[in-house]
Amino acid sequence: MTNFLEQLVAEWYEFQGYFVRRNVRVGKRLNGGHEGELDVVAFHPSKGRLIHIEPSMDCDPWDKREARFSRKFKTGRTYIPMLFEGFSLPAEIEQVALLMYGSSKDHSTLGGKRLMMIDEFMANVRKEIEGRQIRNAAIPEQFILLRTLQFAATYWK
Repeated sequence: MTNFLEQLVAEWYEFQGYFVRRNVRVGKRLNGGHEGELDVVAFHPSKGRLIHIEPSMDCDPWDKREARFSRKFKTGRTYIPMLFEGFSLPAEIEQVALLMYGSSKDHSTLGGKRLMMIDEFMANVRKEIEGRQIRNAAIPEQFILLRTLQFAATYWK
């Protein structure tokens, strides 16, 4: 099930022209269930960029996070190429752990891949949204959260 942060990340990449897959269960097991679920996978064919983002709003200790994200990223590297069959994919899959809580002061990676904190992600979103006027550059209505942020940025001044 998608949470707020996963929805926002998926909208952000789709808004930028990526093909986005969300909450994809992968690695179907013979006795039922799956090996894992990939939260957001985004592919931009013309840019040749393939990115796997695992947003989290947990407050777990770093060692528990490290184990979980290592497993998620390994699962991603195994199954992501199958999600975009027929496309010429880059050899490297960018993988990012996006955290709401914690600090990157003593951590630059998580699960062996890039760690991004919510403030960095939101700064990127804000930079794009702040310059767009609702009357002539409204974010399309299918991007509900991004459009809400655009309205807030415009009318909360």
